[in-house]
Amino acid sequence: MKVVILAGGFGTRISEESHLKPKPMIEIGEMPILVHIMKIYASYGYNDFIICAGYKQKVIKEYFANYFLYNNDVTFNFETNEKVIYRRSKDNWKVTVVDTGLNTMTGGRIKRIQEYIGNDTFMVTYGDAVGDVNIKQLVEYHQNHHKIGTMSVYNFGQSKGVIDIDNTGMIKDFREKSDIDGALINIGFMVFDPKIFDYIKDDKTIFEQDTLKKLALDGQLMSYVHHGFWQCMDTLREKERLEKLWNSDNAPWRIWED
Repeated sequence: MKVVILAGGFGTRISEESHLKPKPMIEIGEMPILVHIMKIYASYGYNDFIICAGYKQKVIKEYFANYFLYNNDVTFNFETNEKVIYRRSKDNWKVTVVDTGLNTMTGGRIKRIQEYIGNDTFMVTYGDAVGDVNIKQLVEYHQNHHKIGTMSVYNFGQSKGVIDIDNTGMIKDFREKSDIDGALINIGFMVFDPKIFDYIKDDKTIFEQDTLKKLALDGQLMSYVHHGFWQCMDTLREKERLEKLWNSDNAPWRIWED
């Protein structure tokens, strides 16, 4: 099953770093948060990634073009003009980086990678958030309820859009979060059947405000409630929190083995 990662936005709320690189390429512990996310999925055996790039997409392509150079020891022999990379990395990934456009909305980015998905079920997440989501249980849950989509949700104390869910776990609607609200929010880590592409019109389609709402109204979107750790990286303060957890060897999302 392929993993689609949305990595094309401008990252304006963390402009201290995103003016130089795409937000998913901002580093936590000298490793882009995008790679942290990929390692989460890879720890469950999902190694085929499609990166929906846009803003400064060349930075992402250049990083993966030099991935083994950046992540292994290397000898440069200036006399023979040879380069030897001593591969220590266990990553056996397939990474497809797709330029989905500079100003394309999230739904449009997903629509643009349809040809790389074919008729298979696939996963989607955001390139700026990590968590210890149990991907195996998430996929099994999706396969058992036979709806088009599954979205991971989480009770997070910030002013973000929240979701109304019935007692079966079916998502009924999306709305804005109020100050007294303790409702669940969309944290990505989603699974979709290819029928989802029928719900996306064009580049201007905002996945969260249009596609997911239509899916919910049709009774085709289920929630997977995550009770562990999750953290987005919208601001410099949130980046610093993740960095502190990582540097203290107390990063809950680090579920992989080096």
